[in-house]
Formats: sequence, structure tokens, C-alpha cells
Amino acid sequence: MTMQEIADVQQLQLEDDPFVGPADWPAHWIRATEGGDVVGFRLRVECAQPAEVVVHVSADERYELWLDGDLVGRGPSRGDVGHWSFESYRLRLPAGGHWLAARVWSLGDDAPMAQLSLGDGPTFLLAAEAVRGTLPELSTGRAVWQTAALPGHGRRPKGDGYGCGARHVSDGRTFPWGWQTGADNLDWSAAARGDLGRTSDGARLLVPARLPAPAQRWTEGARVRHLAGHPAGEPTRDRVVDPADHLDGEAGDWQRLLDGTALVLPPETCRRVLIDLDQYVCAYPVLDLEGGRDAAVRVHWQESLYETEPEAGKGHRDVVAGKLFGRQGLDEDGIGDLFVAGGGRECHSTLWWQSGRYVEVLVTTAAEPLTITGLRFRETHYPYEDRSGFTASDPRLAQVGVLAFRTLQACSHETTMDCPYYEQLQYAGDTRLQCLVAYATSGDDALARQALRAFGRSQDDNGLVLSRTPSRQASPIPPFTLWWVAMVHDFALWRGDLALVTELMPGVRAAIDAHRRTVDDRGIFHALHGWNFTDWVPGWDAGTPPGIVQDGEEHPDWPGPGRGVTAVLQLQLALVARQTADLELWVGGPHAAAGYAQLADRLVEAADGAFYDADRRLYADDLGHTAFSEHAQSLALLAGAKYGETAVQTMLQEPPEALARTTVYFDHYLFEALHRIGRTDVLLDRLGLWFSLLDRGLRTVIEHPEPTRSDCHAWGAHPLYHYVSTLLGVRPTAPGMTAVTVAPQLGGLEWAQASVPTPHGPLEVRAEAGRPAEVAAPPEIAVTIAPTHDGATFTG
Repeated sequence: MTMQEIADVQQLQLEDDPFVGPADWPAHWIRATEGGDVVGFRLRVECAQPAEVVVHVSADERYELWLDGDLVGRGPSRGDVGHWSFESYRLRLPAGGHWLAARVWSLGDDAPMAQLSLGDGPTFLLAAEAVRGTLPELSTGRAVWQTAALPGHGRRPKGDGYGCGARHVSDGRTFPWGWQTGADNLDWSAAARGDLGRTSDGARLLVPARLPAPAQRWTEGARVRHLAGHPAGEPTRDRVVDPADHLDGEAGDWQRLLDGTALVLPPETCRRVLIDLDQYVCAYPVLDLEGGRDAAVRVHWQESLYETEPEAGKGHRDVVAGKLFGRQGLDEDGIGDLFVAGGGRECHSTLWWQSGRYVEVLVTTAAEPLTITGLRFRETHYPYEDRSGFTASDPRLAQVGVLAFRTLQACSHETTMDCPYYEQLQYAGDTRLQCLVAYATSGDDALARQALRAFGRSQDDNGLVLSRTPSRQASPIPPFTLWWVAMVHDFALWRGDLALVTELMPGVRAAIDAHRRTVDDRGIFHALHGWNFTDWVPGWDAGTPPGIVQDGEEHPDWPGPGRGVTAVLQLQLALVARQTADLELWVGGPHAAAGYAQLADRLVEAADGAFYDADRRLYADDLGHTAFSEHAQSLALLAGAKYGETAVQTMLQEPPEALARTTVYFDHYLFEALHRIGRTDVLLDRLGLWFSLLDRGLRTVIEHPEPTRSDCHAWGAHPLYHYVSTLLGVRPTAPGMTAVTVAPQLGGLEWAQASVPTPHGPLEVRAEAGRPAEVAAPPEIAVTIAPTHDGATFTG
């Protein structure tokens, strides 16, 4: 049962420390007296009368909090050792006895890459504030909490999901069922008391999570697509889904199981079941078993099935016949968890959610029949809701919008994530686009605030932010530092909290200074050390543009400092320097703003001289003018280069093979350039990749053009932003959307409309070809309405 289903529990969102004043909390961190990766803590509470209490809860690494056997919540939200999150819950306790319990685990190197830890084993903290009634002491380190290592937990390989941590084994033969309410037979002892919880001067400094409770629901519509016998103990990774093996009668029994009817499997039986959730989900699997001791139920996940020929990729995502559940070359059968029946009535689940569309269940019974009374999937994601209601005369746009928004949801949890299946890491370049989509569709900025602060805190002494945070391993991507600055600029325009912007400005300045230091006397920017990833362009070296070499390699043409030069990074720096000038003006620094504007002017002037090829009327990527890309042309226009518009117009006349083309991620910046010159007809044409996803059975947006690794990658959700900001032309021109320009560019559409969330309420827009836009805006917004253009001839 989830916390939302418990009437006497409410998760709270706090902005500040509940114990204002002292650095120490009125609670100690506690730990088990014996070793173990997964431990339980519990406290028996006697209430003489009804009482109400707020508890503030954290753990290292993670916890589940239970009240009287019901799940209250999970956490803590991911952060860093200087900003360790706690969640707060209001508990209303009837008179009588109650059990508070926590399952806490610490997986060390097998934890997800984004999960940090001090490494001293599972530790737990709960600080209680009485709200109403008289309660005994509840806070850890003051109340006598009991602890025991919880057997029945194990680990499975990470497989392809290398950033997601080890998978789970739940062994019902040794699991202490009922431990949350004292119904087990473990040897419990008093927990060891550690340091007080602290908010300053130390590590694991406590901060409120500041995020709402996740959206949770039971998935619906799952279908059994294939059921076959399988040799017990044999792998499934090389066994194609063969319709000739399908056991139709048994498949009906399994379908009824998914619909809520129990299923009995005889002894010494092995069945392989392929389930299609018909949607991309992030979910906790929940498996209810009775009897069948020693039976094993393996539940694996996949985004899509794979063709048998490696070069063929995944093919149509709806097709399963003749395909493999795992990709070629896997050493394991895939990603997933193992549940072992202990012979009683048991409810198994996992410590962390899984993701994908397809689920492979491999069940092997032993000497006893096994009854499966339930197989369910509890979906979870950040509670984004699409409030934009975008529709247009081309219905494919709304259909793509559904895919894009599902992608945003699946990649949004305690942090933003690049992808839920492989890495689950918050990258600055990806996150910028996710935030823009969230602003334009939901108006929710809590996750964006988390990301802005997290990247700001990650900044090193040189001024570079981590490319991804939190992360146990650093992966420096210097261009992502600049995209973090652009994130601050976006936030100022769309959300308008200039107090937070001011808080971040020292880091913004340090980021620009880190890049300014390698601008030479000619105004040429020398790329910084690290992975200068820009886009997954075929032919580029690991996504870096021509003119740049990787660390550890020698540059053949450029003996100077840094890792080479390229117009792409030169113009990106110029663009972000202009955005920094805006930020300085908005926070009251006109002198500093002038300095950043001068830097931008110097950079574009140098780019005009060094990279512009007058014969081709294009900006080259490299100094030798041997390579050209849509990236350089787009950034030239956005950065204000002299020939930027000419270059983009020329680019549109070139055959596709003449320039390196932007892919899913960098298409955002191409679309921004197309907006500048009024060529949204080209934007709609380039949405062909997204339209093709509909034709190939995808439910989310892919990472890059086929063959793709990830079927769900958040940066590909950005068309939702462009629906609002480019096709309907809704662009904030002052912080907090206090001034907005509405300049629709329909690109050949007959009409489009949306409700754009703003900090002041929804802004309603409807545009029809050849007619003035209809706009209804809150009174706090000064709206400038420009004529509706067809998006093909307007060059203003």
C-alpha cells in the first residue's frame, strides 16, 4: 500500500530547516550493531490518546519508512554530501500501539552511479516534532530504536544499465516476513548511536528535499504477447520469440493473472512469458506468491526487443515475433530482478524501480505447485502534468506531444535523468532542454530549481560545473558548463525568481571566466580539456566537432593550449556570453553586462574572420575550412555573428550531405535558428524523425537516429517547447514572463492553439493562418502580438 492510500499520512514540502537556529538536530544518526547491506530499524510506539506528529527522515544510502506495516514513503532524494536531503511526513496516530519501521540499505560500488554515500554502512535518522497530543520520544538516538540485519536480500548484475546499480534478489525462504510490525523471529538489538544530524560544519548536511511526492499508480493495459515452455536453467538471451512455441491456452491464464485472477503452476515447470505494458513505464514490480517453496520468478525488463542480426537494431517496436529479448553480445539475459518463493504468503518487490516497455517473466517451479496471486507494476515518476493542451491542424503534432511528454515523465524523478534504462544521470546539456519543456507545458519548476542548484554546487576551482550531478564518478564535459549558464538564463525568463538567479550568479561569472581565460589575442577560443561533446553526429569523434581532439591525443595542426579550436564551441561561448550579459542587467549589474556583451562581440568578430567561408557562404567548423555543420550555422545566427542569417539561409539550400546534420539533441538549437529566420516549415519537415517514431511503434523519443541505444532520452522531448515558443511564438522578453511576445509562425499549418503556463496563470493562444492571433493573458503580463506568418516567407 502506498502513502497516498493511507489516510493518516501526508508528505510535506518544506523550504527551510524545521529546527531553525541550532546547527544540530534533536536526533542522532543510528546504525546496525551487525554488518549487512540491508538493515531494519523499528520502534514500538504507544499512544494513550490520538496524536499527530511530523517526522523528518533521512538515511545513507536510502530508506523506506513504514507505519503499522504500510509504506509511508521513500528517500532521501538524491543530493551530495554537503546537501543531504530529508523528507517530512505528517502522521496522525489513533490511540493504541503502533510500529514505526525503516528498511535502509547501502550498496557501495553496486549502488546507482548517482547515489552518493559516506560509506559507513546503512545509517538512519528520524527527528520528530509533536503537533498534537502527547507522544513518547520517537527521534533516533533518543528513543530506543531496535535494529537487525534483514536477510533475504541479494544482488544481481547491472547488465546494460551500468549507471543504474545492481539489481535485486528477494529470497522469501530467509526474508523475515512481518518484520515491520514485530511478527518476525530475528534477534533485534538496540541501534548504535552516531553523530547528531547537522545542518552545518560537517558532511551529510541536512536540507529539505523540496520536491513533491512522486506520481504513483498501478499500470493498466498489460498484455501477454508470448508464452512458451523453456528448459530450466538455460539462458533466454539467444532464444528468439517463436510463434510456433506459443501456448495459447496458458497465455490466457497469464492474461487473467495480469487482470487480477490467481494462477497456479504445477511442480517442475518452467515458463517464459513476454508481457507488453503497451507504454514506457518506470515501475516497481510487485509479485504476490503463495506456496511453491524454492520456485524462482525472474522479472527482466527491456525497452524494445532486438532483431537477430546486430546491424538490424530493434526494428518496429510493436513486433516481437522472431526477435530476441536482449541485444546481441550480452553476457547476461538482461536487466532485472529475481524473486524466490519461501513457501508462505509473500509480497515481493524491489529496492528501486525498473524501466521499459517489455517484461520477460521466467518462472521455474520446484517440488511444489506455485500460486501467483498477483503480478503488478507500480509506476513512479516526478508528478509533471501537461497543462498546455497543444493541438494543431496536423494531428501528428499532438501524437508526438504524447510521446515527448511521456519521455519527460520517464526521465524525471528525484533528479532529471538522461535516460531511465541505462544511466539515470542528471546531465546539464540534457537538463536544459528538459527544463524548457517543463516550463512550457507544466509550469512546474521544482525539479529545475534542484538541478540549477546542484550544478552550481558542483563547480570546481576552475569554474567548470560537473557535466552530471550527483555522480560518484566525474565526467567533465566543458560545453555543458555553458549550457548550465543558459539554464539560468532560461529560468530567469520563464520563472523570474531573481533571488535564486542572484544566488547563482557568482558561479555563472566563474563559468564564463573559465572559458575567457583560453581566448587568445585574436579572439579565438581554445577548447578546454575534457570531453567536448556537442552532438552524436556520425563521423564526429565521440560527438566532438572537427578541430577538437580528445584528451590524451596530440592535435595535428594546433600546438597551442587547450584541445583545439572550432567554430561550434567558439559560437556557443559567444551565445552564452550574451545571455550572461542579460543576466547581469536583470540582477542590477550594467557594467558587468557591458563586459560580457563585449566578449560576445569579440568572439563573433573573430569567428567571422577565422571560420566564415565567403565562397560557400557558410561557417566552417575548423580553421582549415574542411568541415561544415548545421551546428555552426545555427550557433552563428543565435550568437549574433555578422553572416549568421546568410549562413543559415545558405544551409537550407545545400543538399543534406553537404553539412553534418544536427541530430535529436542539437535539433533544438537548429529549431531556435529556424525560428529566428521564420522558417518553421523546415522545422516541421525536420520533425519527420519524430513522426517516424509513431510509424515504428515507439512510445517515447529515442536518443539519436537509428540504430539507437536508448528508446527513451529526455533531450528528445524538446519539440513540446517549440510547439509553444516557436510555432505559436510565445517568447518571454522580460524575467518571469512579465513581458511576452506572441509571434506565431505556423510553417504551413492551418491553425494551432495552446494554454501556456506562466508564473501569473495560463496564457491562452490560438493562431490561424492569415488571421491575427487570439491571446488571453493574465493582467500581470504585457503582451506584444505580432502578425501570424506562414513560417516560410517571413525573414524578419
